[in-house]
Amino acid sequence: MNTEEIVKYANKAKIKLMDLSTGKKNEALENVAKNIEANKEKIYEANKKDLEYAKTLVESGKLTQATFGRLKLDENKMRDMIKGIYDVIKLEDPSNKVLWTRELDEGLILKKVTAPIGVLGIIFEARPDVISQISSLAIKSGNAVILKGGSEANNTNAAIFEIITEALDKTEGFPKNAVNLVYSHDDIKKMLDMEGFIDLIIPRGSNKLVKYIQENTKIPVLGHASGICHIFINKDADFNMVKNICIDAKTQYPTACNSVETILVHKDFKQYSELKNALIEAGIEVIENPERFDIEYSDTIVTLKPVNTIEEAIEHINTYGSHHTDSIITKNSLEAEMFMNNVDSAGVFMNASTRFSDGFRYGFGAEVGISTNKTHARGPVGLDGLCIYKYKLTGCGHIVDDYVKNRKTLKHKDI
Repeated sequence: MNTEEIVKYANKAKIKLMDLSTGKKNEALENVAKNIEANKEKIYEANKKDLEYAKTLVESGKLTQATFGRLKLDENKMRDMIKGIYDVIKLEDPSNKVLWTRELDEGLILKKVTAPIGVLGIIFEARPDVISQISSLAIKSGNAVILKGGSEANNTNAAIFEIITEALDKTEGFPKNAVNLVYSHDDIKKMLDMEGFIDLIIPRGSNKLVKYIQENTKIPVLGHASGICHIFINKDADFNMVKNICIDAKTQYPTACNSVETILVHKDFKQYSELKNALIEAGIEVIENPERFDIEYSDTIVTLKPVNTIEEAIEHINTYGSHHTDSIITKNSLEAEMFMNNVDSAGVFMNASTRFSDGFRYGFGAEVGISTNKTHARGPVGLDGLCIYKYKLTGCGHIVDDYVKNRKTLKHKDI
């Protein structure tokens, strides 16, 4: 099938998915997990082919070593893939939940109810394990999904997709074409042009990929182009806490979007030099006079900058940050609250590493991505972020004219 046909059939599947029971969704997910377990060797063989091709891309400079590492599937990643599906099975079904009920008048009841978004377009790079992760979240939340992975992982992506599709086809009553995979770069362009047929695009990959998608579609995009995260060290901060948090936030996973890029230090914090030396000893390159403050290093590099006040720190973060995750280290709970209220980011922390900004660590199970958006979903996005809501109104022949002409009065009573 071509992209247009795939999207057409995905739209048919989304209607059936909306009415699917939690039990049927979980049955489908269990079948997927078992089929992946039974076909691990098939996936490994496909992955070997991709790794051989990827090596030539690394040697020619077309692929980074970090991307090559994310491409490789080993026993640990396979175990996590399968466990991740079972973890999603255990999560509460996010769709068809009544958020509130309101009696507008006697016999006229309004309910706000969660509902799947519809058709998701997921465009990702390198990591083939994303297919099982996103497919699981889509199935549990009642969404159809169209996946497009990087060409460097085509063989692995195809193998995992075929195994998932086989399991879903064997699940009685589960709609066909709920999970779909496309392969070419042209498919991305076609997906981005299908406003009205694809309801949400979620990119997972480099800044370049995310920005390209954001700039080339009218479809809502959930994600973030960059992760420029900050830590502000207040004047009263405990040095050992400062040292441990800052080193963890930079070195635990330097290329992660929630690693710290700039550390702001209050001018009255007395151990600035000791902190700088501790960072260097931890293998971190410290830059004190950068040309720009809006750079995402994605490496063991950090900017260290003194500030005069907490207000200056907040202003700096709101000016140069990416609204991802920012943290304050302090003993002053009032100033911490001021910081967290006024920093305009999806995650604002006190006395904790920015690396905690993660769906798994938040207890969301798996995550579909991290969003810095101001609408719908923000921060690490799990199952709940794949649902929107609708209003269900039940009446007994009620008409608006009765209320306009004061024959009846609306009560607006929450029940």
